[in-house]
Amino acid sequence: MSDLDQLEQETLAAIEKAEDETGLEAVRVAALGKKGTISALLAGLGKMAPDERKVQGAVINALKDRVSAAFTERRVALKEAALEHRLATETLDVTLPARTSPLDLGRIHPLSQVTEEIATIFADLGFSVAEGPDIETDDYNFGKLNFPPDHPARDMHDTFFLKPDASGERKLLRTHTSPVQVRTMLNQRPPIRVICPGRAYRCDSDQTHTPMFHQVEGLVIDKQANLGHLKWTLSEFCKAFFEVADVRMRFRPSYFPFTEPSMEVDIQCSRKAGEIRFGEGEDWLEILGCGMVHPNVLRNCGLDPDAYQGFAWGIGIDRLAMLKYGMPDLRAFFDADVRWLKHYGFRPLDFPTLLAGLSS
Repeated sequence: MSDLDQLEQETLAAIEKAEDETGLEAVRVAALGKKGTISALLAGLGKMAPDERKVQGAVINALKDRVSAAFTERRVALKEAALEHRLATETLDVTLPARTSPLDLGRIHPLSQVTEEIATIFADLGFSVAEGPDIETDDYNFGKLNFPPDHPARDMHDTFFLKPDASGERKLLRTHTSPVQVRTMLNQRPPIRVICPGRAYRCDSDQTHTPMFHQVEGLVIDKQANLGHLKWTLSEFCKAFFEVADVRMRFRPSYFPFTEPSMEVDIQCSRKAGEIRFGEGEDWLEILGCGMVHPNVLRNCGLDPDAYQGFAWGIGIDRLAMLKYGMPDLRAFFDADVRWLKHYGFRPLDFPTLLAGLSS
């Protein structure tokens, strides 16, 4: 066997033994690369006599062509084998259901959604949103709101008081969002038209009360604000929020230290088969408290009660959510139960709009 025949057999055997394209490329470089064995034979043709070069050149080039063809054939075979391996190991069962996207899994808490609905309605009526701290002073929470020093609401049974600070002042967790009204009147000149949504805290816990709850209050201060404006504002809000064409409202005398006169508001409803429906029926349901801002409150906030007057109201956001969306127990709002949230929650892109419908 000649040296060329042995070289060809060794090269072809190495090609067949290559298990992947990387190994095949190493064999190719060893044979046909710049310093490969076959390339070295071609380079040595220049040192031969013309007759010998003619004969050996044809033989060596034929060897190169056969080896190159073997490389090409093996490369195709390796690519097909690699593809078959991927098809066998990377199969996808298209009959399985698609994974649920985060937008479908996530839910907006009903309290967040209802707060957004309320803000949307009052924004359309020309109100802005005001906010304040959860930890308040006694003066802002009670004093400036015309609470007498011996008023029962100051008692420990109703209010969460904090330990006295270095100066001896004992702050508290606000019992309503009315301190935000005080801060607004102290920092903004009339006309004022704001709503104050936020958390409030009281020592109470049962099916319809929690130690921490959510409340939205409204405040209008102007030179001509009156009870007629208050009734119209609340009527428009209830029609928009409960998405009914008309509502009947009943205003009953009541008492709040910060309003005079003070009223509690009932809304017409129907109670049939355990379901409450608004805008129909002969029953009544209390939903909020309201009244004209007490002159002492205006005076305490630096406003002249002879020049300005106003009205205010307060509504429990948690209670509104329960009434509108049929939630029987307020405590479930704070249980962090994913099953409850999946049932009552809203999709992330369900933005409430007056045009499309708040709860559509």
